[in-house]
Amino acid sequence: MEHHPLLVILGPTASGKTKLAVKLAEALSAEIISADSRQVFRNMDIGTGKDLQEYHINGKDIPYHLINIKDAGEKYNVNEYKEDFYRIFESLSAKKVLPILCGGTGMYVHSILQEQEYTAIPINESLRAVLLAKDISELRAMLGDYPEEVVAHADLSSHKRLIRVLEIAEYLQHHDFTPVKRPLINPFIVGLQTEVMLRKQKILNRMEARFKEGMIEEVKALLEMGVDRETLIFYGLEYKFIISYLDGSLTMDELKLRLGTAICQFSKRQMTFFRKMEKDGLKIHWFDAAQDEADLYGKVITAYQQNSSSF
Repeated sequence: MEHHPLLVILGPTASGKTKLAVKLAEALSAEIISADSRQVFRNMDIGTGKDLQEYHINGKDIPYHLINIKDAGEKYNVNEYKEDFYRIFESLSAKKVLPILCGGTGMYVHSILQEQEYTAIPINESLRAVLLAKDISELRAMLGDYPEEVVAHADLSSHKRLIRVLEIAEYLQHHDFTPVKRPLINPFIVGLQTEVMLRKQKILNRMEARFKEGMIEEVKALLEMGVDRETLIFYGLEYKFIISYLDGSLTMDELKLRLGTAICQFSKRQMTFFRKMEKDGLKIHWFDAAQDEADLYGKVITAYQQNSSSF
């Protein structure tokens, strides 16, 4: 069966993924598929860092996909993302157009690069209600009640992921499940990283810029549009802390301090997730995102072209 090429640009927040992906897309006549769980939503532009102006380069508009495909307030999950991704991936591959997967939502990238066939298994709310009351040690002990092949790759450190593994295992005890056949992907994975203190400074500088661009006003507008407050909080850190500010629970100084700290902690978790992907067998080619943009682009495209002969 034919293996289809995929160039992947991943990294923590504020590492310059989009800018690099756009330059590569222009050079390789490629199109970009977003791997960002929040940029799928319309009218959530500043808080999610869409930076859509970056998709225009040297007088050209670089085509992008899976941005602004859902209304703010709607739900979107990993399985929906996979379906959307493969629809676009197959269409581009059929036209011999290189897809570039770009984003920092580790679960989305992971679901494509390490086929997670069980994401289509539905949520079991009643089971979740029971499992939520148990601590991690109890959940780990419950894994022994199910076949090893179903639970062998469980993430034992996460309460949320343990619940999902048990939910899947329980479903498979009572239902037949036929995985969807997907096209074979031959990925070249580029990871962007920077020294911790520099990454922190870039995060804080970008956060300040987004406040000036109107991030608070964007959240106000979403609330006025009727987007549920709890749904916005679910969408992530910027929305959670700005809503607390709008409620009067935080001063502006407290908002900036707590949000900046939380985003830095989030970027650390992103890197931890990417390192786990490596431990699971994926080869990530790491590059220093702090170097000159032209040097970074040159090194990445050279590395990709040297490896593309195997595609």
